[in-house]
Amino acid sequence: MFKVPVEISARHVHLSQNHLAVLFGPDHHLKKLRDVSQPGEFASEETVVLQTKGEEMRNVRIVGPVRNKTQVEISLTDARKLGLRPPIRTSGDLVGSEKCSLIGPVGKVNLKEGVIISQRHLHLDPDSALENGLNDKELVSVRVDSKQRAITFHQVMVRISPDFKNSFHVDTDESNAVALEEGEDGIIVKE
Repeated sequence: MFKVPVEISARHVHLSQNHLAVLFGPDHHLKKLRDVSQPGEFASEETVVLQTKGEEMRNVRIVGPVRNKTQVEISLTDARKLGLRPPIRTSGDLVGSEKCSLIGPVGKVNLKEGVIISQRHLHLDPDSALENGLNDKELVSVRVDSKQRAITFHQVMVRISPDFKNSFHVDTDESNAVALEEGEDGIIVKE
């Protein structure tokens, strides 16, 4: 029985260097607010406004460091409020995804694509994956014996990298549906 910590991923934005410069100025560097669970990543002090045709969300946190492409990760509840229909995708799979505008203190970026709902996924280091017979991009289930509502999440994408710390990520909608609390563990079940 292989256990991993369950983590809740709230709405956030990953910016490209070019878009960071447009939104915050050409010499701006993200300022770390706090580390997040994956090594080298951090929640920054900076936030943006996420805008669609008739709606907006303020104070959407930027997660650093900068990436090759700008990506916005929201929940289905967020999408409905914003009038969007983003696909459920793995990080980086942005072709044909939803559009929006991002507004910073000095500029605005109109994304033609980049908004997704993150597919629930499992971050694993290679040793743990090998030890448990798991492969990159394999789909598994993860059972969470939550104190209030036990559930098994299906179609969990396995992602393997030497840069990863073992963890299972769900979004706020999935977390709220089962009353998850920080510090709970999930048990990996092969499908």
